[in-house]
Amino acid sequence: MRAFTGRADDLRTLDGQLRQVLEGRLTTRGRALIMTGRRRVGKSRLVQEFCDRSGLPYVIFQASRGRSAAAERHDLVEAAVCAGLPGADLVQGVEPPDWNQALRSLATAIEDAPCIVVLDEVPWLIGQDPEFEGALQTVWDRFLSGRPVLLILVGSDLTMMQALQEYGRPFFGRAANMTIRPLSLADVAEMTRLPAADAVDALLLTGGFPEIVQSWQPGMSRLDFLRRSLESPLSPLLAAGELSLLGEFPAGTHTRTVLEVVGAGERTFSNIAAKTGSTAPLPSGTLAPILAALTAKRVIAADLPLSTTPDTKNKRYRVADPYLRFWLTFLHRAIADSERGRPDVALRRIERSWTAWRGRAVEPIIRESLARALPDDDWPDTEEIGGWWNRQNNPEVDLVGADSGPVAKRIHFVGSVKWLDQRPFDRHDHDTLVREGDFVPGVTAATPRIAVSRAGFEPGLPVQQWGPEDLLAAWRA
Repeated sequence: MRAFTGRADDLRTLDGQLRQVLEGRLTTRGRALIMTGRRRVGKSRLVQEFCDRSGLPYVIFQASRGRSAAAERHDLVEAAVCAGLPGADLVQGVEPPDWNQALRSLATAIEDAPCIVVLDEVPWLIGQDPEFEGALQTVWDRFLSGRPVLLILVGSDLTMMQALQEYGRPFFGRAANMTIRPLSLADVAEMTRLPAADAVDALLLTGGFPEIVQSWQPGMSRLDFLRRSLESPLSPLLAAGELSLLGEFPAGTHTRTVLEVVGAGERTFSNIAAKTGSTAPLPSGTLAPILAALTAKRVIAADLPLSTTPDTKNKRYRVADPYLRFWLTFLHRAIADSERGRPDVALRRIERSWTAWRGRAVEPIIRESLARALPDDDWPDTEEIGGWWNRQNNPEVDLVGADSGPVAKRIHFVGSVKWLDQRPFDRHDHDTLVREGDFVPGVTAATPRIAVSRAGFEPGLPVQQWGPEDLLAAWRA
């Protein structure tokens, strides 16, 4: 197994939860944690690493989709026995008739020893047996919470994992919540050994998904990585997207079609409806709940113009993670090219559109990086960074910093992104920013201007300047 890298913040968070258990700083001795995150983001690998580093006994049980509840209960007890827990002999050979007995057997095996229990793919357990949630609540309240146990419930179905914590559900109020995101820009830079600008490109291609980043040999250029990955349809870059989509959004469904249309670049409700329908636009009553569900799962993001004037009718949609966006735009077609031995065709297709695609795809990463990096002495009250556009998309302002969103009381700055390989941010770009920034409601002549450029800046421009190294530094802080 390849050495574990990155995830320092996530490991610190888990260590903090475990310390609360071991130091007895809780009203109950046990601690429950719900861990969510997109499929293939590395949740299972993270909890395995955490358990290995803890030095404590642990049980990791991963549910299987489509299995019978009886088989899953049997395997849970077997996992407790094989983990070598103090009371393992007491439950060996037990065949629990229901989830209450299965989870009580787990508590019996633990006895009073400090340990970690991980239940992975919890949504599948809930789907197999509706009694699982109630049994979990009962056994936690009566047996597990009184013992020095860190219980981690892991799941990729964000909607179901969030529902697990809702008022009225059995486990409500009993667990903390932790969301696992893809690897950060700093993690990607460390693993690929690339300079800041190239590390941003690597993040756009891989989305920070660990299995893809790990396939990037340290120091390899973007073109070389693409060339090598496109040679095999089984490469992580090509395969991960299809595997992720098949697990959640089967081909041939309206949801999959909507996602593909948004991934191809359509951003408005009307355009998505027009491209999704086969002979006529997809009805609003069908499209609206699909977009709402995709947004709830954090697969799609819905953006509104950020200014001091409400504009709820000018919503734009985009694929939330850059890798899936890249896959939907380029790679789902590249699989066929790779299978027929013509990866060069796919590579040319990518290179023709790379600069334009990257210029828009990089904006959410830049906004998030700025949100982490803005100096408190300049903009201490900036809590929201977005963009602004009118219905004609002319002008479009890349960056708007404000005290709140999507409707702000005060605009703190407006900015422009120029993410080109060679051309620096110049006087013409500055003058365009000054002119178009004035269209944003709430902006005055005194509102500061900032600029983000991949290739540097023309000397003497009166804007606050941010380059790739500044963005990377924000994630290393």
